[in-house]
Amino acid sequence: MTDVILPKTISVFREGYGLGRLKADALAGLTVAIVALPLSMAIAIASGVTPDRGLYTAIIGGFLVSLLGGSRHQIGGPAGAFIVLVSTTVATHGIDGLLLATAMAGLMLIACGLLRLGDYIKFIPYPVTVGFTAGIAVIIFASQIGELLGLTFPGGEPGPLADKLEAIVAALPAFSPSAAAIAALTIAIILVLRRVRPTWPGLLIAVVVASLAAALLQLPVATIGSKFGGIPSGLPLPSLPTITPELAIAVLPDAIAFALLGAIESLLSAVVADGMTGRRHRSNTELLAQGVANIGSALFGGICVTGTIARTATNVRAGATSPVSGMLHAAFLLAFMLIAAPLAAYIPLAALAGVLAVVSWNMVEKSAIAALVRSSRGEALILAVTFLLVVFRDLTEGIVVGFSLAALQFIHHMSKNIRVTAEGPEKPLDATDTATVTYRLDGAFFFGAVAAAGAVLDRIGDDHRNLVLDCTGIRFVDTSGVNLLASVIRKAIRHGVEVYVVTERSELKTMLHHQEIPETGVHFVKTLAEARETLANGPAQGHD
Repeated sequence: MTDVILPKTISVFREGYGLGRLKADALAGLTVAIVALPLSMAIAIASGVTPDRGLYTAIIGGFLVSLLGGSRHQIGGPAGAFIVLVSTTVATHGIDGLLLATAMAGLMLIACGLLRLGDYIKFIPYPVTVGFTAGIAVIIFASQIGELLGLTFPGGEPGPLADKLEAIVAALPAFSPSAAAIAALTIAIILVLRRVRPTWPGLLIAVVVASLAAALLQLPVATIGSKFGGIPSGLPLPSLPTITPELAIAVLPDAIAFALLGAIESLLSAVVADGMTGRRHRSNTELLAQGVANIGSALFGGICVTGTIARTATNVRAGATSPVSGMLHAAFLLAFMLIAAPLAAYIPLAALAGVLAVVSWNMVEKSAIAALVRSSRGEALILAVTFLLVVFRDLTEGIVVGFSLAALQFIHHMSKNIRVTAEGPEKPLDATDTATVTYRLDGAFFFGAVAAAGAVLDRIGDDHRNLVLDCTGIRFVDTSGVNLLASVIRKAIRHGVEVYVVTERSELKTMLHHQEIPETGVHFVKTLAEARETLANGPAQGHD
């Protein structure tokens, strides 16, 4: 259990933590905080809540993820992947429902960590992750078109993509050149700085410049102040969300979706950090931390917390050495909130929409999609189905169906790898032996391979006296495969054939015994040479 609950923070301090590492972590934390400041507010607004809730999430959730997590470099906070789920939950159940669903998802993530499910959740197929990430990116961008163009929706902006696009077309007469110009300016600054000054905080610079331009030119654009009245200059007191049995049952599907996506996104982000640093994260510890962070975020009025790939990668590139950088990132965000909260009122919503437009474009893994399409039709189909379901149906449905298709593809592929090779009939080994036939079994002998293997094994006739089943090449066997072997053994014994099972695996012998094979007529040996020797000398009576 120790490896499950031991945070990387403890490991780091056991190694020795000096002033040099603190300076490096402080610089990395400041860099990530500068990136997270506009992004957290933008994600919150796009999720249908006030911008301060995004900051609460980054501060409380981000601190707890780093303090308790299983990765040295993970940065937690609000993520673009949750925009669709959060906005739907808010629209259906209100803020109270969102906070309760977030806390319930936290409890589920803690349970997943304690049950060590992190060892399995991270095995999400690559085409599924690429497909659902691209689908989320499309939905995020579509959700920002209204703000990018300064449109207003009298009846509210619809959630489903098809209805949303229809409403956008209907609202085009309200197009605002000022909002479009601010959004274009924001996007242009981010892209230019990324090319000419990649180490500069492009997101923050773009938002500051756009805000100054809108204020100095007195452009008629919506701002955080005009829509939300600004943001508070501090954290609220923690309080329990509204809890009723009816509301808990109503938001249970949302909580499950939050927990599922949070687990996938967090572990994927931790894997990315591992790849950049050569370190290894503790997946179950990470799930525990994500669970606690979501509960903490809900207590302070925040939204869903998860590990964020872009901010985690920024943390690594900025030279972070430990989870202290993530905790300092949360502290810097709190300082920004305490000092500069009044200035946030001047930020144009179109500028934040421009930030999210760039984020959504970066979320689409263009090279990965091209590689999957070129390399495998099956994986390209999984990618396409996942993407289309996420965009036009539901995020959870897309993940579940994509994973199911990937599992079926894997089963089909593995079923083709099973080989049943007949070696014989051989010359009689003694005067009483009419024939000996040997079948060698190689591969994973499981339910998906039973049909292919059975088609060969069922051709065993009764014109030989000895049947040798060489099972030394079986890498894996389940009850379906054992049941087929038992059927072949029983059939051979009914025809008076002596059966020799060659295996060094005691569990295979035990599983066959559980299938109630006959007590006589079957012999277990460890090597094929031992089987030949036994045939030459004559088998001992009874069960070996």
